[in-house]
Amino acid sequence: MAKNSSLNNAAKAKEDEFYTQIRDIENELKHYRNHFKEKVVLCNCDDPQTSNFWRYFAMNFEFLGLKKLIATHYDAEKPTYKLELSRDVTGDGKVNEEDVVETKFTQNGDFRSPECIEILKEADIVVTNPPFSLFREYITQLLEYNKNFIIIGSQNNVTYREVFPLLKDNKIWLGYHSGDMAFMVPDYYEPRETRYWVDENGQKWRSMGNITWFTNLDIQKRHEELLLYKSYNEKSYPRYVNYDGIEVNKIKDIPCDYDGVMGVPITFLDKYNPEQFEILGIDGGDMGVSYGVGAMLNKEQCSALFSEHKGFRRGKLCYRDEEQKLQMCYRRILIRRKQ
Repeated sequence: MAKNSSLNNAAKAKEDEFYTQIRDIENELKHYRNHFKEKVVLCNCDDPQTSNFWRYFAMNFEFLGLKKLIATHYDAEKPTYKLELSRDVTGDGKVNEEDVVETKFTQNGDFRSPECIEILKEADIVVTNPPFSLFREYITQLLEYNKNFIIIGSQNNVTYREVFPLLKDNKIWLGYHSGDMAFMVPDYYEPRETRYWVDENGQKWRSMGNITWFTNLDIQKRHEELLLYKSYNEKSYPRYVNYDGIEVNKIKDIPCDYDGVMGVPITFLDKYNPEQFEILGIDGGDMGVSYGVGAMLNKEQCSALFSEHKGFRRGKLCYRDEEQKLQMCYRRILIRRKQ
């Protein structure tokens, strides 16, 4: 299992240890086969002795044509190690367990440590499930060192100020699979009322419904056009009162004949084709009033809307329904069709 240890005690308290199932790894990585040939793959934030990421790449080393596989281990209390698998170190004509080399660290395997940064510099592609609480810092490091990657994160990460501009500018995008994913969790995790169970072997599990893969490797999915069949009409697509755009509350309802700005759910990113659409911005949340959301209203107009709806914020999109009641949108990506 891919054991992604929390990188400090505080992170551990935030429950960052989730063990990725190999079927989830296989289902995603089968779409990236052409990217791995002659590449050095790094699985950091990992426990290579029990890691399904290590297991997947070790089993498929020759099939994928890898140059080298590296995994680093983290331990909060003491120095750890890295494992490396290269082509036929023993010279017996095949890649096997005898070709695995273990090297001791002088530090604890934190991905921010000098030892791990030097290993990161060597890697071509990073593939792992980083600690959820450190996702911002983790992805920032990958981009700082200009690394290709395939990593797991929450769909909520797309709203982060460190992440959304990368999506908007087509520097990163979502992978193939988004939605529910089940993870093994440590014994010390407390039970929850929902999305939690213990199997027949006593292993604890948690399921999350908002998991996605992030990557900057080109994949066929991002070139597939979203089929549009709805026609625009004013009744079905109300205009925002605080932004020059229309509300589209379901991806399947994006009109095929509207050329202006549309607000769509953040799940749109799972269908996003940069050749078909342009991303303009996002409302509310971590991005606040960025990209001009709410700029159509002055202070007095905003005060009036707040008096009408206590949940109103300048950076949140809202519209009036058929009864002229003010309705607040949840979170919207602002898009426009490309001509």
